[in-house]
Amino acid sequence: MIQHKILVLGGYGFFGSRICLALASDPTITLLIAGRNIAKAQELASALKLNPAQVVCIDARAANLTDIFLSLDIDTVIHTAGPFQGQDYAVARAAISAGANYIDLADGREFVAGISKLDNEARQRGVLVTSGASSLPALSSAVVDRYASRFSRITAIHTGIASGARAPGLATMRGIFGYCGKPFTRLESRHWKTVYGWLDLQRHQFPDPVGYRLLGSCDVPDLILFPYRYQGIETVTFHAGFASNIGHLVVWGASLLVRAGLMSSLSPLVVPLNTISKWMERTVSDKGGMFVSMQGDDADGNSLQLKWHLIAAQNHGPHIPCGAAIALAKKLANSGELPRGAMPCMGLLTVEEYLGALHGYDIQEIPA
Repeated sequence: MIQHKILVLGGYGFFGSRICLALASDPTITLLIAGRNIAKAQELASALKLNPAQVVCIDARAANLTDIFLSLDIDTVIHTAGPFQGQDYAVARAAISAGANYIDLADGREFVAGISKLDNEARQRGVLVTSGASSLPALSSAVVDRYASRFSRITAIHTGIASGARAPGLATMRGIFGYCGKPFTRLESRHWKTVYGWLDLQRHQFPDPVGYRLLGSCDVPDLILFPYRYQGIETVTFHAGFASNIGHLVVWGASLLVRAGLMSSLSPLVVPLNTISKWMERTVSDKGGMFVSMQGDDADGNSLQLKWHLIAAQNHGPHIPCGAAIALAKKLANSGELPRGAMPCMGLLTVEEYLGALHGYDIQEIPA
């Protein structure tokens, strides 16, 4: 059997390790765990019972990435070494030059939307290059696509995520807290409105056993991708929150200080906040959720509103952002139907395919 060779860059990290766990036992895949910390990569490889040769020391910023990928004969690169805010497309370009597919879990809106600039290069090499293979926009858009046929017109899409107790990795937190109190735009009532990170405090009632959570405005790819994907849309919003409402209020209050100019950024607080989050894991809920709410008109012109939820327990929520990369990797390894070119990760997976990659975890879909 010819195996598909997949290199996971940052493979021992918060999301990378979960992706490696899902791919390690697939007989159609040869997995390489890559990153700068060879000791951590070796530790994960040992836990997954992989051959020591499946560990590779690579710096994502290396100038000779293309040569490295070529020497390893890589078929697909999965890039999980964030934060992606401020990164360029060097890893994606190296993958294309090496004739390898490229998948990343980026959550920066400009980074994800801008991946299309590599489309001609990717098509010429016959590879798939996709950014944002995560909860947003891969899963959120798949949900909207599933229900879009029930509408004659979609006017508003509201999405949100509330985490469980498990603290995210430092790279994720740097991305999240980098825009606390900072301005960004979103479409509201057909106008682009300036809002501020982690402000616009709201309360959302998730189905049991999650219950209500406090949520704040976040800057995500959906805010600029959905208005172009779903013609006629008038409003697109996204909010997120933490397992602890008290913890959320602390971040909200600190974001107010940034908004008022009393602090320049919360970035210097990422490490202590991450440490505090880990201390609190045993005292807050291990349950989290995601929702997608759609508003518009049905075929008869009557108002229609649908709300979809996903509930995770036992701290299995952090596996959800990994679903797209896992599902796409398995499709590529088994010659599944996927386009070639560079694009944000929308329209590549159905909800069923995405959630199918998370089989075995305590994750429950509540359809609209």
